[in-house]
Amino acid sequence: MKIEEGVELARFTTLGTGGPTRAFARPESEGEVEELLRWAREGSLAVAVVGLGSNLLAADEGVDALVLKLGGELAAVEADGDLLRVGGGGANAVALHRARAAGLGGFEFACAIPGTVGGGVWMNAGAYGGDFAGVLERALVATADGSGWLTPAELGLSYRHSELRHGQVVLRAELRLRPRPPEEIKAEVRELNTRRKAAQPTNRRTFGSVFKNPDHELTAGRMLEACGLKGHRIGGAQISPKHANFIENAGGARTADAIALMQEARRRAHEQYGVDLRHEVELLGDLQIPALG
Repeated sequence: MKIEEGVELARFTTLGTGGPTRAFARPESEGEVEELLRWAREGSLAVAVVGLGSNLLAADEGVDALVLKLGGELAAVEADGDLLRVGGGGANAVALHRARAAGLGGFEFACAIPGTVGGGVWMNAGAYGGDFAGVLERALVATADGSGWLTPAELGLSYRHSELRHGQVVLRAELRLRPRPPEEIKAEVRELNTRRKAAQPTNRRTFGSVFKNPDHELTAGRMLEACGLKGHRIGGAQISPKHANFIENAGGARTADAIALMQEARRRAHEQYGVDLRHEVELLGDLQIPALG
């Protein structure tokens, strides 16, 4: 198993930011992941997984961790009856395509989530009224002590959240879907993609939704738009002029620029609405969102 040093995470994040990681590996089997997790534990090294980098902000200075990118059998997808068995590194787009080919519906919401199934389980990703908690049968999770299957309840899935922590790796997931004609699936996905392209900056470099929707009549995006933040720029990053709950790389962005925008957005939302917005994006490295004063 090859372990690389100094790999720039900007190559693997959709925003295009992030410095070098201490160690980087591309495991392709359950055994390789467990071996790497033991190696990291022996060296007291933190572990994180980068899927498609679509929900990730990595520190500009780099990350003192072992970062994994799953491939091989850990990215495979196959249908078995009404189950879709997917490796943690399998892209949602590929899983959805296989589900449609097998006449299995219920995963259409994932067309709006440009990440991997492992990442979807990790944060209980969702869109358009669906989420992973609604389709997940169980997930195989690896630690340095071995691997085991966990149910949604054992994973602690809730709105954009699970109880999984760095050092735990989603190796595989089984999605319980339902029979549906492929043409119906195709039509719904087409409609959802049309809605997404109309509302979100799909042709810009972003890391997806920045904040979870608060318990408020306004969504995070509508709230930040009302705060006058559309197009607000710090350094090379800007809050999207199209949807205020997205941050775009407007040219030469750094992670620090995105963090500064997030802090300003939280400040204004709290000042105007009394709401403490919580970030949805995963932070990797020595990154913190300062507390509201």
